[in-house]
Amino acid sequence: MRAHVLTLSLSHALTVLLLLTAGCRQDMHDQPKYKPLKASAFFADGRDSRPLVADTVARGHLDDDALLHTGKTGAAFAVEFPFPVTGDVLARGQERFNIYCSPCHDRTGSGDGMIVRRGYRRPPSFHIDRLRAAPPGYFFDVITHGFGVMPDYASQVPVNDRWAIVSYIRALQLSQHATLSDVPAAEQPKLTASHE
Repeated sequence: MRAHVLTLSLSHALTVLLLLTAGCRQDMHDQPKYKPLKASAFFADGRDSRPLVADTVARGHLDDDALLHTGKTGAAFAVEFPFPVTGDVLARGQERFNIYCSPCHDRTGSGDGMIVRRGYRRPPSFHIDRLRAAPPGYFFDVITHGFGVMPDYASQVPVNDRWAIVSYIRALQLSQHATLSDVPAAEQPKLTASHE
């Protein structure tokens, strides 16, 4: 009799445990979710997979263009840009420079920005001979990894914008050391007339 009661109790306990487990399984199985590449009536475009947010940084992806992502050709700093420098690139570089760089370097690149005027260590002027002779890859590397008291800006400034900033730094350097022969021939009479 005792063995029969024990078998019945064990049987009831297993049945209850099985029902509880099955109930949890069903809830997990039927939960609302979107499956990749399926249609959705919820979103206006009818897709359940959402497009990537612009300018997000993928993790674990392959940066197969060494010049673009490192600013180097082999072990040396690159002397060329990874893409053509156009008016749009310079305009973007100026905008990004004014946001991220001018607080320390000021808008002319002389190193007398607002933060420096309030006691922060003065960065070197972009117009000294050493930096005028530095290749573009050097500036890209410093923006990416930082140098001295300057922090790195790799997480704040996307790769193409770092190169745009470098192109604008080159334009600033040229603006402070340009000669009349650097000006297009059609524009030279305007400059000579303004100095007379």
